[in-house]
Amino acid sequence: MPAPKRFSKFREVQAEIEKNGSALFVDKEGVESLIVHSPYSIHYIHSYAEDSPFFLGLAEGRLRGSRCTNPECAFVYATPRSHCMVCGEATAWMDLPKEGRIHSWTTCHFGSEAFLKETPYNLAMVEFEGAGSLLLVRLKDCVESEIFIGMPVEARFDPNPKFSITDVWFVPKAAGSPAKSRRG
Repeated sequence: MPAPKRFSKFREVQAEIEKNGSALFVDKEGVESLIVHSPYSIHYIHSYAEDSPFFLGLAEGRLRGSRCTNPECAFVYATPRSHCMVCGEATAWMDLPKEGRIHSWTTCHFGSEAFLKETPYNLAMVEFEGAGSLLLVRLKDCVESEIFIGMPVEARFDPNPKFSITDVWFVPKAAGSPAKSRRG
């Protein structure tokens, strides 16, 4: 087998690795480092435990939040909590509205493996009427120049749920349009 080719620019190393599986990177001091392509795969098994109702709700086309059970507090969390961060009491599950407004947003030009096909993609912090916290979700069906703080949005749910946060995303709500089906 021939020796790996030598490169002093890492972009060239990356291209060579993709093509031939290995390359030598030579730094400024002339030190050679062998770089090899080594695929890695893992099957990760985990439990959502107390958060299970949130993910089961997404599969049913429902957004689940939690409300403090202390009547004097009753703080509502769009990102569910088992206990209130204001007074410490237990919380109870509740349904959130499927419509909200953009509180803040960003466009991501890099993403994990789950989002590579969508990159660049938009993430939004959505606020809901009556909730004291926000929900971080993907914002689809719009481009960066169309997004604004306060923009009305509505939830969409994956028709083939994977019991993941990717089972829900938001889209701009058309002015005056009735709520669309839960499986948008």
